[in-house]
Amino acid sequence: MAGGRPTLYDPAYCERVIELGKEGKSPVQIACALDVARATLYAWADEHPEFLTAFTRAKEFAQAWFEDQGQAGLAMPTGQFNANLWKKQVECRFREDYTEQTRTELTGANGGPVKVDATVALDPGEAYRRMLEG
Repeated sequence: MAGGRPTLYDPAYCERVIELGKEGKSPVQIACALDVARATLYAWADEHPEFLTAFTRAKEFAQAWFEDQGQAGLAMPTGQFNANLWKKQVECRFREDYTEQTRTELTGANGGPVKVDATVALDPGEAYRRMLEG
């Protein structure tokens, strides 16, 4: 006997998910439109190959929607497009394509290891000096 409550999955959700993606909706917005938890979308994607395909396409359509908004913003008169807000949105929502990655590598002379010289000097402080002076 299987545990848990029965799934609410309906193959018709595939079309709805894609349409929501075309409107730029996030996975959370898609889940809310279907009245399920976001985790449910990911579970359905794991269990139903057709839903995985639709969900993947929806995320691609959402990214395309945001990119279209950015392109349209380039043609707007100065001050009518909030480029910083758009940039933050795409960086957060589409990290794979829009997150700047910085790598710092430390190397020593001739590509060798970094040499670290550390010197520790303790200042005993005025009270300690007076105690030593007696």
